[in-house]
Amino acid sequence: MDNKNPQNPNQFQIELKPEVADGTYANLAIISHSSSEFVLDFVRVLPGVQKGQVKSRVILTPEHAKRLLLALQDNIGKYENQFGPIRLPEGRGTFVPPAGAFKGEA
Repeated sequence: MDNKNPQNPNQFQIELKPEVADGTYANLAIISHSSSEFVLDFVRVLPGVQKGQVKSRVILTPEHAKRLLLALQDNIGKYENQFGPIRLPEGRGTFVPPAGAFKGEA
């Protein structure tokens, strides 16, 4: 066994395809859940346009949703330690749109 390059059995590779690498801009996330999954819809809403577009949908198990929450908390903490607090507009930090505000097609 080569000690210069030890193999970690818990390590795996992740492929990032070019068409995914550019990312997708979204300025709204709508989160819903059932007993077995969380659904995160990432939406782009443009000023003056009556219809937002779901740009990406991610479906997670409850366990993975909680891991995502913890990872986001950790990364936001690191970000704020480096760049300062992220400020949210007064009263809009936990914006939840009214139940009938969005009409969608699944």
